[in-house]
Amino acid sequence: MIPRLHVVTDDRVIGLEDFLVRAQEVLELGAHVALHVRGPGTTGRSLSDLAVALRGPAAASGAKLLVNDRADIALTLRLDGVHVGRRSLPVADVRALLGPDRLVGASVHGVDEARDADRAGADFLFVGSVWASPSHADRGGAGPGLIREVADAVAAPLLGIGGVTPERVDEILRAGGHGAAVISGIWYAPSSGDAARAYLQALSGPLRSLSE
Repeated sequence: MIPRLHVVTDDRVIGLEDFLVRAQEVLELGAHVALHVRGPGTTGRSLSDLAVALRGPAAASGAKLLVNDRADIALTLRLDGVHVGRRSLPVADVRALLGPDRLVGASVHGVDEARDADRAGADFLFVGSVWASPSHADRGGAGPGLIREVADAVAAPLLGIGGVTPERVDEILRAGGHGAAVISGIWYAPSSGDAARAYLQALSGPLRSLSE
C-alpha cells in the first residue's frame, strides 16, 4: 500500500531543535503516513543518523520511512524505500539496487517525465509544484490540472506536492491524485502531529475510518 500522506523534510526542517520529537509525532499516525528523510545539503552521515533514530518509531507504528536520493543509506539501513528527483540516480538504477520489495518514488513535473518514471518501475510519483510554496518560491504552481494530465497518462499513484493545504486536498483527489506530499504545512505548524492528522482527515475522513 502506498501511504496517502507523504511528509518530506529539507535541510532547514531537519535542523529544527525539536525535529525528532515532531517526526515521532508524525510517525505515530501509522501506516497511512510515509516520512521522507531529505536534506540536499546535509551530509550522508547526518541523514543516516536521523534515519537510525526514526527507524524504530516507524516500524512500531507501521509508517513508512524513506530516504531521498540516497540509495546507499536505504540499502545499509534496510529502509522502506528511496525517492528520487532530477539530480538523483535514474529510477531504473535505483529499482535494480533495491529490488522489487522496497518502494521507489520519483518527482515529476510533466507527462513525459511521469511516463518515463512509470515505465522504469516507480511505485508512486510526486507531481508538482501544484501550487506555489515556500520551498519553491521561485516557481508558480501548475495547478491541479497537471495532476489530471499525468493521471491520464500513467498508472502509478500520484501525490500532489507544492502549496498543499488540507483545504486543497480535495482538488488533488478530484484530479485523480492518490494523496499529498507536504513540507511546510506540517513541520512549521504548532503541532506537527495535529497538522498531519488534519491532512489525513482531509484525505480519508476521520482517523478511525483509516484503520477499518
